Amino acid sequence: MKTKKYVKKPVIVEAYQTDLEITIHTLEGDMKAMPGDYIITGVRGEQYPCKPEIFEETYDELKEQ
Repeated sequence: MKTKKYVKKPVIVEAYQTDLEITIHTLEGDMKAMPGDYIITGVRGEQYPCKPEIFEETYDELKEQ
């Protein structure tokens, strides 16, 4: 089977950086977010934590006009 290459579609998400240790109820089960982690709200309202280094490599802030 031959593989193909794909580019991820641009999706706008909302996120904030938490300063607390919290538990996020995700579609995959409960996940712990630590201070400094970003909490991302996806396109369907789902939330999940993301480590700062991964978030900063993956997302750029949208400058509203």
